[in-house]
Amino acid sequence: MKQLKIYTIIGIFFVFLTGTLSHFVYDWSKHNSIVGLFAPVSESVWEHMKLLYFPMLLYSLFVIFKLNQNRSCIASSFFFGILTGTLLIPVFFYGYIVVLGKDVLILDLLTFMLSIVIAFFLAYRLTLSCSLQSYTVLLCSLVCILGICFVLFTYHPPDLEIFTPPHHQNLQ
Repeated sequence: MKQLKIYTIIGIFFVFLTGTLSHFVYDWSKHNSIVGLFAPVSESVWEHMKLLYFPMLLYSLFVIFKLNQNRSCIASSFFFGILTGTLLIPVFFYGYIVVLGKDVLILDLLTFMLSIVIAFFLAYRLTLSCSLQSYTVLLCSLVCILGICFVLFTYHPPDLEIFTPPHHQNLQ
């Protein structure tokens, strides 16, 4: 499916560019509370997960409606990619922190890029196999629950390390 491959490659660049730009949107908006629901309001790992989640969700919805053959297959695969990519950000971040004992900007950027590539690779491969089609409702529900958590925890985060900016964390 050549069209899917093209949309996948475009999606990687779209999410990388829009995610990178959204890192600054909250400050550019002079801390607009509505903007903060979708863009990071702090340097916490949780807030940085939004950099992948919202752009990939937007792009996935575009692809689902643009490629109208077997939408549930495309939806389930892209929803799985969104969940996996978003959750890989803290996995990679805390993984390298355990090894190095400190936060390194270039590794943060590589974490973001690698999470995007893996998310789209999985979405592409799973769309081709259509192996998650029977889980479409579950995956859609999980994506919605994660989105609600982003909205709820933006201004009322739980007292957990993932919600605390790294320079305030004990990284040793």
